[in-house]
Amino acid sequence: MATVHALTSYPIKGCAGVVVERAELTATGLPHDRLFAVVKPDGSTAWQGELPRLAVVSGRLHADTKLELSAPGAGELVLNVAVDGEPRPVDVEKWPGAGIDQGDEAAEWLSGVVGKPVRLVREPDRASRHEDTTALLVLSLSSLEGLNARIAARGANPVPMERFRPNIVISGWDGPHTEDRVDRMTVGGAEIGFGELAIRCAVTLVDQATGVRVGPEPLRTLADYRREPDGVSFGLKAAVLTPGEIAVGDEVTVTGWRG
Repeated sequence: MATVHALTSYPIKGCAGVVVERAELTATGLPHDRLFAVVKPDGSTAWQGELPRLAVVSGRLHADTKLELSAPGAGELVLNVAVDGEPRPVDVEKWPGAGIDQGDEAAEWLSGVVGKPVRLVREPDRASRHEDTTALLVLSLSSLEGLNARIAARGANPVPMERFRPNIVISGWDGPHTEDRVDRMTVGGAEIGFGELAIRCAVTLVDQATGVRVGPEPLRTLADYRREPDGVSFGLKAAVLTPGEIAVGDEVTVTGWRG
């Protein structure tokens, strides 16, 4: 029987995840997932390929009103979340071209951690986002085991699941990449469906515990057997078809297969 092995939300896009035991899945994914983003002075999204130290920045929301930032060697900073104000032009995936700036104190703290000038912004109106076909990133333990067997055969060290930053990890499927073939499946009290294969980038080369780029795995090995027209794939990006509560240990049932 396939079950939910782990659930992780990433409140700040590109930064550390927050592991949860249960959550109310909505049309836009796990609560607070990618609600905030780190942007460069020109408004473009900062990402780990350029700023690997983002990986060690943790953001935790408290009662939706306070955001606690922390990073090794940088201490903590607690912010009152700005939910309105003059929108700042930004280029963040899925956002409407603008974000709510979270102030100079947050910008100075984050810039000190990553070593470059950046600012923290919040999505202006998540409820207005419709038909998000890539709200969730889903991976299975069997896919990671298959990849790591190939990496080990090259004499290299295995990579942990955290390199791929999934929202939902599934255990109990016998074969690698079963998630690729799923059209629809129920997960606890929710239903999710195929959106697209997840194309992987240089973020997978960053050690998520230290914020240091260590490559070339897993991209080197994925290139051997997971090539797509636009890169290499690993995992499923899924849409939430029916919102509902999900929890670690919940049964996962495939109700429709692709092809």
